Amino acid sequence: MNFVDSSVHIDSSVQIGHFSVIEKGAKIGKNVIVGNRVTIHADTEIGDNSTISDGAVLGKPPKPAKTSTVKLSDNIPALTIGEDVTVGANAVIYRGAEIGANTLIADLASVRENVQIADYVIVGRGVTVENHVKIGTRTKIQSNSYITAYTTLEDHVFIAPCVTTTNDNFMGRTEERFDKIKGAIVKRGARVGGASIILPGITVAEETFVAAGALVTKDTEPKMVIKGVPAKITKEVPDRELLEFARTN
Repeated sequence: MNFVDSSVHIDSSVQIGHFSVIEKGAKIGKNVIVGNRVTIHADTEIGDNSTISDGAVLGKPPKPAKTSTVKLSDNIPALTIGEDVTVGANAVIYRGAEIGANTLIADLASVRENVQIADYVIVGRGVTVENHVKIGTRTKIQSNSYITAYTTLEDHVFIAPCVTTTNDNFMGRTEERFDKIKGAIVKRGARVGGASIILPGITVAEETFVAAGALVTKDTEPKMVIKGVPAKITKEVPDRELLEFARTN
């Protein structure tokens, strides 16, 4: 048995599984597929032709800890999901996020409030995207990566599995940290290899190639390969791997 609030219009083209809840003010587009045990919180908007897999939670109201460094505004806008989006099983997307068209939020991923995700993005299995993050068009974030608050990933960025971004040089101590929290900026076309770590406030330049396992401690230079702990320049990125020459779909 499902619960659908009386304020919600469900087009005849929409398919809903068992034991799902759709709260007041939600807007469901045409040809949407909603799986079993899905929760769609109040005012959430889902675009046409989207698929919401079993156990997903959409538009969850955020409730941070009293000690959290990220504070909420009084009026958090509704979650909006574009057309042709796929949300994986048991993924959680909070109220206040914007998800662009043709995007995949894979199984067990978490996307927090005040996040903007553009079109044709992949957020892989088990990825965590924290508050105040911006993700550009055709960016790919592979499984189990952690995108910390106040991070920007521009267009055509590739984040390999288990990458960690950070934003706090004070490790949760001293009042000074509240004014200096800053995530990474990963510029257009940059690629970050598996299990790499990017320190707070670092800019990874356009088309930088960060080798797997690197520790990025300072801003990089465009079109350079860096690797090591700490990461250092080793060579230029080959022309055949640059966006203007490479296949990017």
